[in-house]
Amino acid sequence: MEKTHREVAMQVAFPEVEKHPNRLPFEGCLTLVDEPSDKAPSGARGHRVVLTREAAEAAMPSLLGMAVDYKAGWDGHDARQKCGIITSARMHGRRLMVSGFLFARDFPEMEERMGGARATQSEMGMSFELADAHVADMKASVWTLTRATFTGAAILLKDKAAYRKTSFRLRRQCRG
Repeated sequence: MEKTHREVAMQVAFPEVEKHPNRLPFEGCLTLVDEPSDKAPSGARGHRVVLTREAAEAAMPSLLGMAVDYKAGWDGHDARQKCGIITSARMHGRRLMVSGFLFARDFPEMEERMGGARATQSEMGMSFELADAHVADMKASVWTLTRATFTGAAILLKDKAAYRKTSFRLRRQCRG
């Protein structure tokens, strides 16, 4: 019998500003819970990881207001290249979904990359940034994260992400 989970969601409300030139809405799947990563994330010393649902749900409040970053080449993280903010998080099945705004005017290359002929949004994914992570058994081949604090997220190519089933897309229908 499959275990069902309650929907967990939270958000920070920003006032709507019609056609704001620096707010470009986005949404994405930041990670999967209770599922091993496809490859070892940075900082995991070569170990694949599993973020438990319980740890993800407990850490969700730490996502709100955290920055989204990117690295030139779209192949990793650059915490000093903050290009947006996370304003909501929710669990959808095994997917931890986030949404927020990119700073479109400050980082025009973001919109160019997402809408340009070079790459489509379907190639883009996300990756989380953590602090204070607790690993259940440091000797295990796959580390189980039972506690953590989210410190941000990165937008990158899916094939560079630890979880290749993540996603990232612009929500063009409105600017907030």
